[in-house]
Amino acid sequence: MMLATLKAEEQSQQLQIVEREDIEDEDDLFEAIDKLTSHGINAGDVKKLQDAGIYTCNGLMMHTKKHLTGIKGLSEAKVDKICEAAEKLVNFGYITGSDVLLRRKSVVRITTGSQALDELLGGGIETLAITEAFGEFRSGKTQLAHTLCVSTQLPTNMRGGNGKVAYIDTEGTFRPDRIVPIAERFGMDPGAVLDNIIYARAYTYEHQHNLLLGLAAKMSEEPFKLLIVDSIIALFRVDFTGRGELAERQQKLAQMLSRLTKIAEEYNVAVYMTNQVVADPGGGVFVSDPKKPAGGHVLAHAATVRLMFRKGKGEQRICKVFDAPNLPESEAVFQITPGGIADAKD
Repeated sequence: MMLATLKAEEQSQQLQIVEREDIEDEDDLFEAIDKLTSHGINAGDVKKLQDAGIYTCNGLMMHTKKHLTGIKGLSEAKVDKICEAAEKLVNFGYITGSDVLLRRKSVVRITTGSQALDELLGGGIETLAITEAFGEFRSGKTQLAHTLCVSTQLPTNMRGGNGKVAYIDTEGTFRPDRIVPIAERFGMDPGAVLDNIIYARAYTYEHQHNLLLGLAAKMSEEPFKLLIVDSIIALFRVDFTGRGELAERQQKLAQMLSRLTKIAEEYNVAVYMTNQVVADPGGGVFVSDPKKPAGGHVLAHAATVRLMFRKGKGEQRICKVFDAPNLPESEAVFQITPGGIADAKD
């Protein structure tokens, strides 16, 4: 009987298409940039900031003055005035540990579709953080991305994010027809789910960076909860060749990762990025085929949570927490099913 009522509840909660009005408590997370006009900044200058992809006061303070004076039509004096006004609107100084704890309450954890994997991650993929999954091809990284596309749109009481999804695809592996069975598994309308995903295919690392800049406008208008970059490194491995360009590649990669961190913190979204692996010749005597994640230290330090995926038997995959500030190093087994990521069946 209990199951029947639960099922009925789930049916009644078929996808709630997310409306901006639902979200009142989030307004205190970021102040819109146009509030600067009430502090003596003229609307033309605010428009210039928006054209440069800055839509919130928090976002403004994430840029250096050098970068801001590089925006056409903004002099140093104007930038100083704008920054002063922004500081009045948002507190950028020290706060107490208790305040930080309160702020952490706004973190949403989005289910992966597998109970075991959720438990490993302390509840799911977190907002305000970057989660990186690396592993060989066919280890389940993109499958998790597709499942998250759907589970992010679930209401929060069903361990979803109640928000939209942005998907930047550098490898051409996004399949909308894959979303349909996953949506059906969660009892959602596939058409509505697909409408809530915005997708872009990137072909060069510069294109990838510009897509991230353009995202600010969309995120400031609509409630996004997840940004997927699949994969973060592919275009860098193509556009930069040889050791001579490695330093420049890492510099550009660092800038893009910094952009991702800012998006996660500015709009309270979860960032899920996949990464490729490279052969590691010095990776130890006891490992038959040693591999390590691509991207080096730059990428290692940028990701909040690093997950290592590897193949198990059949459709089973193993996820290991490789690095995380608040999770123990352990493993979980999950399975790839037609309805997305699910618990492994023995």
